[in-house]
Amino acid sequence: MTPRDAADDGGSRWSDLDRPPLNAMALRRALVREGGLWSQVEVVQSTGSTNSDLVDAASAGRASEGAVLVAEEQTSGRGRLDRRWTAPPRSGLFFSVLLTPSEVPVARWGWLPLLTGVAVATGLSRAAGVDTALKWPNDLLVTVGGEERKAGGILAERAGQESVVVGVGLNVTLRADELPVPLAGSLALAGAQNTDRDPLLRGVLRSLEEWYGRWRAAGGDPAASGLQETYAAGCATLGRTVRAELPGDRSIVGEAVAVDGDGRLVIATKEGVQEPVGAGDIVHLRPA
Repeated sequence: MTPRDAADDGGSRWSDLDRPPLNAMALRRALVREGGLWSQVEVVQSTGSTNSDLVDAASAGRASEGAVLVAEEQTSGRGRLDRRWTAPPRSGLFFSVLLTPSEVPVARWGWLPLLTGVAVATGLSRAAGVDTALKWPNDLLVTVGGEERKAGGILAERAGQESVVVGVGLNVTLRADELPVPLAGSLALAGAQNTDRDPLLRGVLRSLEEWYGRWRAAGGDPAASGLQETYAAGCATLGRTVRAELPGDRSIVGEAVAVDGDGRLVIATKEGVQEPVGAGDIVHLRPA
């Protein structure tokens, strides 16, 4: 599918006046600057997946570090484990960025989804006035009616040998009758003070630039950059009883006690074993 530019939509982009389109020109003016991380910002009306498009562009040499691709609508959005991500047009922020952390050993690139989570939560706290918690490894949680709800997710994919594409999907103005599943949420439903997507996106990308620069300057060291401590402080998974569903139909139940230096979730089982989990699906269990 060829993405359609947001400016070539025949006026239909204004069909929902509560959800105005993003202003691509204003975003570029605010974010693309000499010496900064963001090198280009493109907004398209609709595409299958911003991650897939940016991976393809990087592989073909059509995108370099700092490229940002934003879609008003994704028709084939993906989460971890090939889960589908669907939302009405202009109801959220759906974007991907291209990063080339050449100063950082590849072994530490696994911190990029966690770093992005910290950056999104920090940016939203400033720009939207809403608290966003992090569920390891890549979910963004908000509180709606006293309940924990998933409002967004993060997906990182390699783009060749030198780059990573990190995608973010975030529900902003999704209404209760539009929720894809009962446990989904949005910034609006969580009582955000601001749901204007232009300043929200600017805030998130500026926060991501700040955290990525700090982490890269530290050679990817999560402790020296402050990333490990900040992630742990905002992680809703720590201190909870969880079930980790692992590859090979194996599962572990225990208390999530730490995120180690490799970004793995450390689970303490009732047998007294502390087992680090680097990949898997984490389920927050209710107290007995």
